[in-house]
Amino acid sequence: MKTVKKIIGAIVVLVGLQTMAQQTPAAVQTEILTITGATAHLGNGATIENSVLVFENGKIIALGDKAIPIQGREIKAAGKHIYPGFIAPAKALGLIEVNAVRASNDDDEIGDFIPNVRSLIAYNAESKVVESMRPNGVLLGQIAPQGGRISGTSSIVQFDAWNWEDAAIKVDDGIHLRWPSSFRRGRWWIGEPRGLQPNKKYPEQLDELKTFIANSKAYASDSASKNEGFNEMKGLFTGSKKLYVYADGEKEIIDAITSLKENGVVSIVLVGGYEAHKIIPFLKQNNIPVLVQHTHSLPSKPDDDYDLPYKLPKLLTDGGLLVGLENSGTSNFQTRNLPFYAGQIVGQGMDKEEALQLITGNTAKILGIDGSYGTLEVGKSATLFISEGDALDMRTNILTHAFIDGREISLETHQTELWKRYEEKYSRD
Repeated sequence: MKTVKKIIGAIVVLVGLQTMAQQTPAAVQTEILTITGATAHLGNGATIENSVLVFENGKIIALGDKAIPIQGREIKAAGKHIYPGFIAPAKALGLIEVNAVRASNDDDEIGDFIPNVRSLIAYNAESKVVESMRPNGVLLGQIAPQGGRISGTSSIVQFDAWNWEDAAIKVDDGIHLRWPSSFRRGRWWIGEPRGLQPNKKYPEQLDELKTFIANSKAYASDSASKNEGFNEMKGLFTGSKKLYVYADGEKEIIDAITSLKENGVVSIVLVGGYEAHKIIPFLKQNNIPVLVQHTHSLPSKPDDDYDLPYKLPKLLTDGGLLVGLENSGTSNFQTRNLPFYAGQIVGQGMDKEEALQLITGNTAKILGIDGSYGTLEVGKSATLFISEGDALDMRTNILTHAFIDGREISLETHQTELWKRYEEKYSRD
């Protein structure tokens, strides 16, 4: 009877999710639009005061000061700000809807070495969680699988689509590897001491991982290979795919990069990198960009600086590394706070336009989509938004318009509908 009740409960929740459908995706841009008067934050460190931005057929065709002639329909934005759409990397957005409802979770598969698992085909373009990103300016994301040692293959999508085919802007961009840790927390419930303990299986786990990568490299030269996992790994050795390595400790980072480079992996991105500031010269020497975990967290170790998570992106940027911000380790819905993580780094002394690059231009470069996204430039996609104030400040990040590939998208979500409903209720009291 309990099992039947659980099944019925899951069905009710899923039906409820379906009845609260996402806003209808916007139609293709059909008229020229010109935004005038706003301060344009280009995403490359520069700004243009009192700007004029013109876009047609989803592309920016003119950008500069007020001397540029107005074309088509004018959107007057004096006193407001224009930003490129923010980019959220390394998240399972669209793969998990309700954590407590297993039937709505599709972020992991059985197995530890499954590079052939593609997150894109499981992406739910009508996710209410994905929809909630847009009012804060998060318009693009890298949809990454979770779990296992080699979790699978990610793709990059835009957040206003009918289905995963419409959403995709870069298919199968990289493979995600969770490097083993040389320490683990003691399992007190079976009598082990609390706190960090040496991981005795670390050498064994490394050997297992190295063997899989070596075998993948051997199979890369065999065009007739029938092993799906090894076939998916081929792009790592030709440079057509990136390897996103999740590692935090100094030893783990060095072990990972050294081993992977020795095995011929061309392009590596470090994800997390909690102790990356200790080995900046090593990372620079190996040309490793870093996607730093969100800043709203506490230090991992008792002897760390109390503000290390807050200032880590600045330490790495000052060291000359290419740095972006990511949000792994937290629930998907918290990804909408991405601009405020960047804003917090401004409080650590980073220039505001430099902090903006961490979620726009820099992340676009790391993901390999900077040819079209990440900055406001002539010829690039008109994926941008207008905010009434500073988009890195939660008090003034108030969007009035947002565009993805030139299409003006809805900023309504289930949350905004509830807000308006209850705002009216309490205004009557």
